[in-house]
Parts: sequence; C-alpha cells; structure tokens
Amino acid sequence: MRSLFPVTDLTTTAAAPDPSGLLTDREWSLDELADAYAYPATGDPWLRANMVSTLDGAAQHDGRSQGISCAADMRIFGTLRGLADVVIAGAETVRLEGYRPARAREAFAGRRAAAGQGSAPAVAVVSGSLDLDFSLPLFTEPLVPTLVVTGAGAPADRIAAARKAGAEVVIAGEGARVDPARAVRELADRGLRRQLTEGGPRLLGQFVAAGVLDELCLTLSPMLTAGDAQRIAGGPGVTMPERFALASLLEEDGFLFGRYRRRDVP
Repeated sequence: MRSLFPVTDLTTTAAAPDPSGLLTDREWSLDELADAYAYPATGDPWLRANMVSTLDGAAQHDGRSQGISCAADMRIFGTLRGLADVVIAGAETVRLEGYRPARAREAFAGRRAAAGQGSAPAVAVVSGSLDLDFSLPLFTEPLVPTLVVTGAGAPADRIAAARKAGAEVVIAGEGARVDPARAVRELADRGLRRQLTEGGPRLLGQFVAAGVLDELCLTLSPMLTAGDAQRIAGGPGVTMPERFALASLLEEDGFLFGRYRRRDVP
C-alpha cells in the first residue's frame, strides 16, 4: 500500500473532486494556508524549517534567497511565521537578509489568540560569538523581546551588550558553541514550542545533524543558477541519511511547495 499525495495548484482548477473547496480556480486565502500548515496538536516542541532551493540546489542567489523566490512562496513564508511561537535564524542569515522584528498580522490575530500566542512570534538569533549589531531594529523595536541563543563560553561583554539592548539571552551550550538539541529544549521551556527556522544553511545543517528537525517546508524554484551558492543545509554530514515522508505538495507557476515530516512522527 502507498499513499498518494496529489500535486495541488494554489490557483488553478484541480482535476479531482474537491469537497473542501480548496482546490478551485482562485488564490488560497491565508486562513486556508494556515489550516494546511497547522502545527501538530502535541505538547512537545516541533521544529519546522522553511527553505527555498533552485533546481540545481542553490539556496541563494547573490547571497540572498529573494531572487529565487516568488509571490506564492512569500505567502507561505508569511503563513509559517503567522503560526510560529519563535523564528530561529543564524547570525549570518540575520545580517545578510536584513532581519527585522516579526510583525503582527491581522489575518492571524484570532488564530494566535485562540492558541494562547502573542501578537507576533519572537525572533531567536543563534550566535556563538554574539557578533551582532544590537542597535538594529531587530533588537530595539521588537513587539516581543528578541532572543539571542549562545553558549556559556560566549564573550561576557557581548552577553552584557545583548542584555543592555533588551534581548533575552538563552544559554544553550557549555562552551562557545550552541548545542542544537539544547537550543530546541531551552526555547520550548520558555513556552516557545512551535518553532520555525529559516536557516541559514549552516544552522539548518546543525539541526539536521543533531536529529532534531521534525519538518521541512521546501520550495523548489524552477530556476537554474550554477555557481557555488550554498545548499539549504551545510556543515558536517550525518552517518546515515534520514528519510522524511512527504506530507503535502502544492504547485503554482512551476514552483513546488513540499512539506516533509520525519517518518517516526504522526
């Protein structure tokens, strides 16, 4: 027996019957996308990643992901943020992508209130060195305090600077490096169970190597870039590849939006 996952178009008419009304000739609403991407109803932390890749495996073009993305990808990006308790990103990604505080969005206000969430997700920046500009809006203007996740061996003056800027410092490692599994636990202990990482590739690779990634939302962009851009995950490889199961697949204008879960979770 095998389960079949139909390729569902976000805007075009589906060939199969559609009692739910989702697969019609119209753009999905944010509420419908939120239902499709809802976190599982469990008390355990759930770490989801959201990444984009070209056909030849590039996660960026000219150092950023925007050039290989599209409008539908950004709708899903916003939906995933609208569902999360915390958005986790590596320091390099925060610098390259110009991260700002997550904003409150009216489309998700009722859903977040019903789930006991604040108006917007927190942003957690993972950095061993804390080489961050604490004068940026990410630290000075967030709706909820930004977190910095680091190790106990991080420079004391940088920890003090982070706290002075209003950031919450999360210690998730005994040395200067962050332990990915401990980072997941520490954030969950603060009530941030619905976790979303947006990379970059080095951070995602660390989560993969630690075996703590539960779900990957991957946009496959119908583009070719060549060059030497990073893949979606980098760093040390795993001893044995871990197979994920396809949970859903959407399509729009040649872009594929896949959602994959670890095979040992429901």
